Amino acid sequence: MRFVLLIATFFYFSSAFSGGYSQSDLHEVQSHLEHLKHNHKMPDQSNNHTPKKPQNNLTAAIHPGEHIHKKGGWMFTYRTMDMHMEDNLDGSKGISSNEIVTTVPNRFYGVAGQPSTFRVVPTKMDSRMDMFSLMYAQTDKISWMLMLHHIEKSMKLTTYMGGSGTTQRGTFKTKSSGMGDTSARVLWKAFQHKYHKINLNFGVSLPTGDIDQKDIILTPMGMQPKSVLPYGMQLGSGTYDLLPGFTYLGNNGYSLGWGFKYQAVMHIGENDEDYSLGDTHKFSAWGGYSFAPWIKTSIGLSYKHESDIDGIDSRIVLPVQTADPDNYGGDTLMANWGLTLTGQNGPLAGHKIKFEYSKQLDQNQNGIQMEMDDMISVSYQRTF
Repeated sequence: MRFVLLIATFFYFSSAFSGGYSQSDLHEVQSHLEHLKHNHKMPDQSNNHTPKKPQNNLTAAIHPGEHIHKKGGWMFTYRTMDMHMEDNLDGSKGISSNEIVTTVPNRFYGVAGQPSTFRVVPTKMDSRMDMFSLMYAQTDKISWMLMLHHIEKSMKLTTYMGGSGTTQRGTFKTKSSGMGDTSARVLWKAFQHKYHKINLNFGVSLPTGDIDQKDIILTPMGMQPKSVLPYGMQLGSGTYDLLPGFTYLGNNGYSLGWGFKYQAVMHIGENDEDYSLGDTHKFSAWGGYSFAPWIKTSIGLSYKHESDIDGIDSRIVLPVQTADPDNYGGDTLMANWGLTLTGQNGPLAGHKIKFEYSKQLDQNQNGIQMEMDDMISVSYQRTF
């Protein structure tokens, strides 16, 4: 909290002594995994310094397609995002670890050494994603963006003894880390009229993320082999993916703004291990308010639908829910809150920092899955 107040004070005095300001597109919604922002002048700002109520387009600026630069402009963005998951759901209802290991069938039952029910249960998962993007405006209407990802994942699990019962053998933790998939996009300003505009974006995701991550596990019989980790602990999709989307942005010409966004991830074919992650479709809506040129807030909702995994990796045969491709995908509703601080004239011009918090409101998952809790993200952007 002290850190946020310190930065806010810094931006305030920077704005106060600057003698003027540039208005910015300042809204963003949760997403995992694409981040863009941009500053621009108010279209009706006069050369004198007569005070005006600030106009604010309040565009959702960290997702691809939400803003197009002026010709020749560049933008660098760094964003870090932390996600926490805890406990488990059966569809939309909570289910205990003891229930899972005594009632939920193991799809691999019949394979040598595999019990009839799950005997390993994940209890907590934390993941961190660092995103680096660079954007260039070829024209006033067309921009290009390249994004790199670095991912770290950690999961805590409980192993139960033998083939039945609720006696715990112990707990263990698995980890994976490395580069994720790389995305490239083209952004097009398709429509703009007064306080309304529509941007379209299309991209491809390249399979640079590893799908062969391994770690040591604890089996019900007490052995500790090094095994290929389940799908959710891998770093990429292993496939080439299509990334279509569009954004509508509106504002009242003053301090209020709103918008709607659709973004999809569509996987092409199967990867080298004979499976394909489920396609995702995400819808976001938001509203925002500008208290001053240097500080903006936003609030919104996002809904994501994800299909289950198609196919199966023959190397992943474990008595745990995350090894079953049917236990992936579903529907998730999130609430998002954001605070954006934007440097004005002087040395801080072109710099922007945003804080965002997202909380799960409702989930209805396919099969048995961990419950999404919340996400926190911090981003820095520099335009030049």
